[in-house]
Amino acid sequence: MIYKRKILEDLRKQIERPDITVITGMRRVGKTVVCRMIFDEIESSNKVFLDIENPLEQKIFEETDYNNIWANLEAYGVRRKEKAYIFLDEIQAHPSIVPAIKYLHDHYQTKFFLTGSSSFYLKKLFSESLSGRKIIFEMYPLDFEEFLWFKECKRSFDLDWKMKEAQKNAILYEKTRKWYDEYMTFGGFPQVVLAEGDEYKKQQVTDIFKSYFEKDVQKLADFKQMNHFRDLLLLLLHRAGSKLEITKLSSEVGVSRETVYAYLAFLQGTYFIDLVAPFTRSSDREVSGTKKVYICDNGFLSQLARVDEGHLLENAVFLNLRKYGDLRYYQKRGGREIDFVLMDQKVGIEVKKSASLRDLKSLDAAAGSLKLSESYLVTREFFLDPRMIPVTEV
Repeated sequence: MIYKRKILEDLRKQIERPDITVITGMRRVGKTVVCRMIFDEIESSNKVFLDIENPLEQKIFEETDYNNIWANLEAYGVRRKEKAYIFLDEIQAHPSIVPAIKYLHDHYQTKFFLTGSSSFYLKKLFSESLSGRKIIFEMYPLDFEEFLWFKECKRSFDLDWKMKEAQKNAILYEKTRKWYDEYMTFGGFPQVVLAEGDEYKKQQVTDIFKSYFEKDVQKLADFKQMNHFRDLLLLLLHRAGSKLEITKLSSEVGVSRETVYAYLAFLQGTYFIDLVAPFTRSSDREVSGTKKVYICDNGFLSQLARVDEGHLLENAVFLNLRKYGDLRYYQKRGGREIDFVLMDQKVGIEVKKSASLRDLKSLDAAAGSLKLSESYLVTREFFLDPRMIPVTEV
């Protein structure tokens, strides 16, 4: 069965556009599947889908004269005299072919779709050689709306918060809360969502983590002491939703602050973590402000770190809020706080397992001081009170 992904419509629009289309994201999020779907929709027969982790398919592009690549592609039924559609999967496996891609794009009617599992690597690789020629799309594990589609539960979520509040429904909440329990516990990697049984889901989560460490960390990173990197990664799993204390992390892992920053940059660039900066009106304070860390998927949190429900809930909400754009958090020294500030919408979001009118009053006070347009409590349980929205609607 074919399962819909939100990114699919945007990628369809790229088929006839001249830019090189790059789809990046963590391993196992579904990049290859989505590209296969686009590939199958292209009516032209002058197309090919190649796996660049396969040494035989790498060899196609290993020509001193890039014009000779067409002779190699003819074996795959691709002709140079008409527009060709070339899909290259896992491009980071063979970075030396990027100049060949640039040449074919510039000199022939060639539309490229490329996938790769590391923005840390791809942005560095493509920043100069493909400057002005590429459009990058980022893919993530399923958000809760997509998760429901995979469960054949037809739902669409309104992005307007006033509409979310107006449409909340106790019956619908009860129908979907069991799915949210699963989503919060096992996460949104497609193969995990489709797996049958809790034990098999756990095995799939572990396998994805192992694949990330073996194929991205060990092959793409050049860290001298991989055990220190591993230790930091495991510490971060236990700190999801918390502020990063760099000096403390440096001491616990036994490396310099500069090394901690290098590890964090790699983890962020390979989509394992996201860092959320504090809300401030000062650009200097924004750069130096203490960031909060969130993990790419709840399955890693619950199965590898076994964090409490509160941290699982906040991390899951974050994963579903990032589609709103720039996210920040607000915390006044020794006082009021807001878990998430949606900067583009000027909306404040506080996450609560349970909630009360007192919580709402506190949120309003904090939101008022920031001059936000709207503020809401996102709750694990269902409440009829105004501006309390169940997580199943986020």
